[in-house]
Parts: sequence; structure tokens; C-alpha cells
Amino acid sequence: MLTHILLDLDGTLVDSAPGILGSLRRAIDEVGLEVPDSAISTRLLGPPLYDSLPEILGDEGTAAVLPVYRRIYGDEDGCLDCRPYPGVEELLRGLSDAGVTMALATSKAEVSARKILAHHGWTDLFTEIVGDTRSADRPTKGAVVAEALRLLDNPTGPDAPLMVGDRLHDVHGSAEHGLRCAGAGWGYAEPGELAEAGADPIYDSPGELRRALLG
Repeated sequence: MLTHILLDLDGTLVDSAPGILGSLRRAIDEVGLEVPDSAISTRLLGPPLYDSLPEILGDEGTAAVLPVYRRIYGDEDGCLDCRPYPGVEELLRGLSDAGVTMALATSKAEVSARKILAHHGWTDLFTEIVGDTRSADRPTKGAVVAEALRLLDNPTGPDAPLMVGDRLHDVHGSAEHGLRCAGAGWGYAEPGELAEAGADPIYDSPGELRRALLG
């Protein structure tokens, strides 16, 4: 029986692309860089932006844009431009009612993750909320998972958590700690990405995941 679960945020619990990409577009424009809209896509989502942005902005552009983005997205609450995926509310409430210990494990800045959970009324459902820090102390999903496990007193054996996430980074980061990762197939993964990374099983919707976990 499932006792612990680690849940990703972006692309798993909420569609946060409007807030992230909209804030990023505004930051790029404010800095004055010429970047086509086609480059600002959901394939940037998953790893921290300081890892994914150099691909389109270069190192200097990333260094210029990130502080502006963080102001718009975090301090000015661009992060609240997100919506829960259909069925997520029922999934979270069902897990909580069943006594499953839930921890959030996201590569998003923890301060923004906490704002999003509070905005949707989910804070009290989570035993632990773990994200990256503003100083990038948890730069990989593996580092985020490690901190979540530490806070949960490193449950093992039948109590080892299941990870649920929508990108290959979730699969690889949980595997570093011997955890199985179920794929959130409704998120931002490219076709075939989750299966190739080793997610098993992969669910098509939060409702399907809820039924599989809770019956």
C-alpha cells in the first residue's frame, strides 16, 4: 500500500506555462534582447531556467534576464498565472484522505512553489515542500529529491516514496535514489520522452493516476 509520494509541480499538478513563459517573454523584452516567440516554448520547462535558458539566450543573456524574470515571476506574482490540471484537486484530496504522506519535489524556486500551493489551497496537504533555492543549492531534480527524502526521514522498503513527474528529469532524479517514477503523461514531456527515460507506468490523466493509486 502506498504510504509516501513525491509530486512534481509544473506540468504535473499545474499548467504553469502561461506564468513562466509569459514572465520570461516580459523579462526578455525588458532587457532588450531579440528572441522569437518560437524559442520560448514548453521544452524549456522542467530543469531550472538557469540550465535551460543558455540554449536560447547564451550565458550573458541568461545572466541579464534571470534577475528580471525572478522579479516578474516571483516578486510580482507572475507565478500565480497557472491552473490545476483537471482531476488534480481530487487526486490530492484523495491521497490526503487515504493517509498518504505527500511531499512536493520541484525544481522551481521553493518560494514560488509555496505561493502556488497556498494560492490553490493545497499547503496543508503536504508534509514537506521542497524546491530549489535562490542561490541554486539544489540544481538538479536528484538534489531536490534528496532533500525531500531527508525531511521525510528517508523512508525505505515498502514505505519508499513513489515519484510522479512529467519530464525525464523527474525519472532520472528519482532513480538516483532508487525510487520508481510514474509518468504524468498529461504534462510537458516530448512524445516518447517519459518511456525512454524509464517512467513506469505512464498515466494519461490525474484521474487515471488517482484510480490506480487509490482504487
